[in-house]
Amino acid sequence: MSIGDSPLTPGTGDSSSDSKSHSARSQRGKQKNTTFPDSVSIIEVSPRDGLQNESTTLALEEKIRLVEALSLAGLKHIETGSFVNPQRVPPMADSDELFSAINRAPGVTYSALVPNQRGLDRALAAGATEVAVFTAASETFSQRNIECSIAESFERFKPVVKNAHKAGLKVRGYVSCVVDCPYEGPIAIENVATVSGRLLEMGCYEIALGDTTGAGTPGSMGALLESLVQEIDPTLLALHCHNTYGQALANILTGLEFGIGTIDSSVAGLGGCPYAVGASGNVATEDVVYMLHGMGIETGLDLDQLIAAGQRCCTALHKPNHALVAQAFRAKGSSA
Repeated sequence: MSIGDSPLTPGTGDSSSDSKSHSARSQRGKQKNTTFPDSVSIIEVSPRDGLQNESTTLALEEKIRLVEALSLAGLKHIETGSFVNPQRVPPMADSDELFSAINRAPGVTYSALVPNQRGLDRALAAGATEVAVFTAASETFSQRNIECSIAESFERFKPVVKNAHKAGLKVRGYVSCVVDCPYEGPIAIENVATVSGRLLEMGCYEIALGDTTGAGTPGSMGALLESLVQEIDPTLLALHCHNTYGQALANILTGLEFGIGTIDSSVAGLGGCPYAVGASGNVATEDVVYMLHGMGIETGLDLDQLIAAGQRCCTALHKPNHALVAQAFRAKGSSA
């Protein structure tokens, strides 16, 4: 694929790019030339990416409580479920019921992951207000994750994106394994650029760059972003970082330095990937918000309510809370 000299903009199928612009300000401190967004949008992925890999399937009523608590905490985009084959991802089998049962807050996007036209049909019937398609920068991971090549995945997505736009839904694009692959190792930057560019040209309004194994560092993430922002406007990019090696916050800070103003995260650090053995959960929303607020960056989120929502979910799953901020607040009695 040939990418022009100017930064890419979304395909003609979507006209929402204006809402993706984030103003930037100079950050006073050691890095004199660094700019950070004034505000950052958090995409909360715990109900989908967070729960899909848990050994215990959360009961529907608890999922409802989680989604509604997240909206009360101020989140404006909640990835609520996934319309994939329930035999492959059993925790997502009740996504239809979940979308139908939640009390929806005004101004909140309730999105769903869809792999094909059948998944889109289910998402539309359930009332999803946005959908996401997903591919990878690694051929082997694409085959393991969605059982097709990268090229074949784009053929699948073409009618999905077209029909989603016809129905009035925006489409987000995921690219897995942007730094490292559990099967192929380090990923070439040009692979990420090509796949991301094709998703934008197809009509995705935003590309979520997934460090699926969590192996990225500020060095590798910085090299990737330094190259990508030469071809793609950073306001069209988001970061989706797993915290396997404890690098997620550092990688997010690197993304902010390159003008990225949208971050995917999951309360309590829930999550993982069933097709990336050893990959731990997503970066915890609580930890991301604490860092951003400490930098003077607005999120519009209530940290105490996020901590409470994540802890309730962990209690229901009978597992520890992996958000370090939640652990610290609970240790000093600042949050229930």
